[in-house]
Amino acid sequence: MNDSEKSIQEQKLQPQGYRETVGGLDLAMIVIRAGEFMMGSPEDEPERHSSEGPQHRVILPEFFISQTLITQQQWRIVAQLPPVVHSLDVAPSQFKGQNHPVEQVSWEDCLEFCLRLNQATGQFYRLPSEAEWEYACRAGTTTPYSFGLTLSPQVANCRHYDRENLGKTGRKTSPVGHFNAPNAWGLDDMHGNVWEWCLDDWHDHYQGAPKDGRAWLNHHSKAQYHSTGLRQLLEQNRSPKKLLRGGSWLNLPEFCRSACRDSCPPHLKYDYIGFRVVASNRM
Repeated sequence: MNDSEKSIQEQKLQPQGYRETVGGLDLAMIVIRAGEFMMGSPEDEPERHSSEGPQHRVILPEFFISQTLITQQQWRIVAQLPPVVHSLDVAPSQFKGQNHPVEQVSWEDCLEFCLRLNQATGQFYRLPSEAEWEYACRAGTTTPYSFGLTLSPQVANCRHYDRENLGKTGRKTSPVGHFNAPNAWGLDDMHGNVWEWCLDDWHDHYQGAPKDGRAWLNHHSKAQYHSTGLRQLLEQNRSPKKLLRGGSWLNLPEFCRSACRDSCPPHLKYDYIGFRVVASNRM
């Protein structure tokens, strides 16, 4: 076993991090160690889309990412904190459940969530960059899914085809961690359940993409480093589309692959889009 494989095994056995508990919030954050990986999909990967290439090496510093999707209970607590830029609906979700992922939240809503959390904690939370998301999702793997070549109904909430249900399984969200099948680095629901907003602007391919793990922003590129910049990004956003990753309960497995990408206008809200947060420059 080489050093890289040993490191992956250690993280699988002993995920580490911290819990954010401000105001009754219980938010588990998992440390993702610094490292490098090949981002995107190889040209021969089944169901590959052209936007997933060209593959390129990315080197990332250490960061923390929430172990689960942000839940409706976590959303409600933060949505009741003092506003920073705009108001938030405390109960926006279509599929109700305290431990279900919050959905029907726009990219703009998610940045407001992060800004309120930053204001309350004195820490810096934000949406993950696309590179951070894929690195965390893969957890050292190079296969289409962090679980291997296929995605079974036992590990992910998506629209699985089978003879009895004819593709109709996975018709709503499931509680976070419902499958008790985290990836090797301890993260739940990286495939399916809801699409996840990333900080990046949408680009049709990876030509010219950052190779250091930063979000690929056309404007306000420093926004990912401090709350003031994040607020400016929210107030002055000029991007017509933002990044989505991970697939959802509505999608077939091919759209839940580690490398699959999609986009959505930052002001729109759907019952198949949610998010998780990243913390950097901590500890």
